[in-house]
Amino acid sequence: MIGTYTLTMIKPDSFASADQLIQRISFEGFKTIGMKVTMLTNDKAAEFYSVHKSKDFYDDLIKFMTSGPIVAIALQKTNAIEDFRTLIGDTDPKAANPGTIRSMYGSSIASNAIHGSDSDENAIKEVAFFFPELIDKIKTS
Repeated sequence: MIGTYTLTMIKPDSFASADQLIQRISFEGFKTIGMKVTMLTNDKAAEFYSVHKSKDFYDDLIKFMTSGPIVAIALQKTNAIEDFRTLIGDTDPKAANPGTIRSMYGSSIASNAIHGSDSDENAIKEVAFFFPELIDKIKTS
């Protein structure tokens, strides 16, 4: 499992560009093993982002993530987390390298187009959040 799986969410601000983003992710060698379009409720967004609860931006993040539909995608690739973090770029789209997803689709730190797991531990939790049916597969691979 180590380094093989990650989760991404295409956020409400880039939902209209989801097809292009999914094509780009696939082009970069990521295999989609689970995908769903959904709306996060306040409770679900609060649960997903509980790690940020004490931070100043938490309330705005929850409001933003519940403002429209998202696409949750479980991805598989060797070196998935590091490669995906490189593909999406810096959290601040203005600081992201040219050609990264956030540099192309993000408009601010708060509206940065896409989420990507930042560790193997978080990838497991995040995939389980949206795709509990995949956890046994991930843990045994």
